[in-house]
Amino acid sequence: MHQQTLKKNYSFEGKGLHTGKPVRMTLAPAPAGSGIRFVRTDIGPDAFVDALAVNVSNTARSTTLTQNGINVITVEHILSALTGLGVDNALISLDNEEVPILDGSARLYCEAILADGLCEQDAERQYITLDKEIVYEDAVKGIKVTVTPADEPSYDICVDFNSKVVGVQNAHWDPSMDYAREIACCRTFVFFHEIEYLFKNNLIKGGDIDNAIVIIEHPVPRERVEALCNGLSIPVPANTSVGYLDGLKLHYDNECARHKMLDLMGDLRLCGGFLKARVSAVKTGHFVNSQVARMIIESK
Repeated sequence: MHQQTLKKNYSFEGKGLHTGKPVRMTLAPAPAGSGIRFVRTDIGPDAFVDALAVNVSNTARSTTLTQNGINVITVEHILSALTGLGVDNALISLDNEEVPILDGSARLYCEAILADGLCEQDAERQYITLDKEIVYEDAVKGIKVTVTPADEPSYDICVDFNSKVVGVQNAHWDPSMDYAREIACCRTFVFFHEIEYLFKNNLIKGGDIDNAIVIIEHPVPRERVEALCNGLSIPVPANTSVGYLDGLKLHYDNECARHKMLDLMGDLRLCGGFLKARVSAVKTGHFVNSQVARMIIESK
């Protein structure tokens, strides 16, 4: 299979999920063999950050890359979109430090790119292959990620937050499936009881009910909801009963697992290309995903 890039530039404007800062991001075609690179245009035309696991510097609720002191925050959704659509090479320009959260998924990226299709390049795709199985395991936390050599890539994920609302969810993806329809539209999520802690720790400053699924695990006093919403400068929802805040309708019953699949595919792209392997992940997150991507690189 030949490498592929974008047919033209695509721009997106919004705010960062964690910083809350406004940002304009542009996706552009890139030469064969160049891979995925970010550039911070607010710093300078040569302020590049390569999408590689060696550059992961923070995994607190998203994946941050740092190279030569230059940060790019929350890279996983755009990396997932490019991976799911089959984009080998792209240059991603930002005029601030965090990728825009948009609606909390990768849907808008996919819709824009798919409207034009991709540009085939005059070079063969070089897949990332393994000589032996790679396993990351934390028995205490019940985390396990296994990456097994295979002729075709595939991903399976299981999420379990010990939640009465979410329950145990599973998701699968392989190239025979429609990434844009099955994975890209699935939104990020947060438990209500985590929000106060995250906000106090300088996170989710750009979070609101338009870019995240909020899960209420236990009854919450109305005045507490009002105080938190006022602190975040977001409207107070009408419905705050146990379940999904404001009676949110899910795209899929297992949307949370599908979003974790979105994250997993984006984070594992940090191994440097398209992985030809079977990935099985249980209770994983950004830190573990990035560690596995690093293990893949180091195995070569």
